[in-house]
Amino acid sequence: MKRRLAGHAVNPIGLGCMNLSHAYGHPPSPEDGVKLLHKAIELGVDHFDTAALYGFGRNEELVGPALKPYRDDILLASKCGMQGVDGKRVIDGRPEALRATLEDSLRRLQTDRIDLWYLHRFDKLNEVPIEDSVGEMARLVETGKVGAIGLSEVSAETLRKAHAVHPIAAVQSEYSLWSRNAEIAVIDACADLGAAFVAFSPVARGFLGGGDLDPENFAEKDIRRGMPRFQEPHFSQNAVLLPEFRRIAKEADITPAQLAIAWTLSKGQHIHAIPGTTSIAHLEENIAAGDVELSAEIVSRVETLINQNTVSGPRYPAGTQAEIDTEEFAGA
Repeated sequence: MKRRLAGHAVNPIGLGCMNLSHAYGHPPSPEDGVKLLHKAIELGVDHFDTAALYGFGRNEELVGPALKPYRDDILLASKCGMQGVDGKRVIDGRPEALRATLEDSLRRLQTDRIDLWYLHRFDKLNEVPIEDSVGEMARLVETGKVGAIGLSEVSAETLRKAHAVHPIAAVQSEYSLWSRNAEIAVIDACADLGAAFVAFSPVARGFLGGGDLDPENFAEKDIRRGMPRFQEPHFSQNAVLLPEFRRIAKEADITPAQLAIAWTLSKGQHIHAIPGTTSIAHLEENIAAGDVELSAEIVSRVETLINQNTVSGPRYPAGTQAEIDTEEFAGA
């Protein structure tokens, strides 16, 4: 059953494309990346998510040409407001920066429009009002180069301020059994405003994927190396949760990753999930989660097992946490 996103009816499981160029150590070759994108099309994926930041433009350069033959049949999402400048990650929500980013993204994506364009980060560090950033994005919607506007990693308060300037079609934030912050206010605020909620990392950055994850084996540039939940003493405490989670998945006759994704989608009809992967086998596994119907008992059991009170460690290091605008649980 398809769900609404930015004026389109799409499958509730899309593809987060970041992994193909960015963040988890050694990305696949461009040729293998294209193969995975084309396999996603074959499996019925019609929502693809990229960003100017990913690979400092390389992800858009990969995704755009690969999906160009299918352009009119898919929803293509990208992001602005955070990008690579002279080899460094920079947050910049100024109107002039967003205009320049859009033109660069359109060129790399080889398209004349981006269906859903997110502000990747609310530029609170440089004190750029959300109204200024969204106001410029709204003007770019009027040009026809942007279909709809989204926000990423924002609070309900920021969402409502932005929505007063221009309708916000979607909010994208991390959401999974082990990252429940969105339940404080944003998921409900999206429903109130008629916006979709797009969950990235629904498999908890691989933690709930079912494999034998060992942070010691992460690649040197894997961003999880800097995340407290994958560091000691937190990782050992979190790993204790996995055997029972896997038992529950086995009882439901699905894989752990499918249980994680299906749980995310069960939390609201306006919720979408965009798991990322570099593996075609994992891609097939993830997409099949769209056919899973979880019982109320299974949902209750996994929520009781894995939640903000049972998971150890913050999801981001302090520096990254300062850049985002999401609500936090007390004591987190």
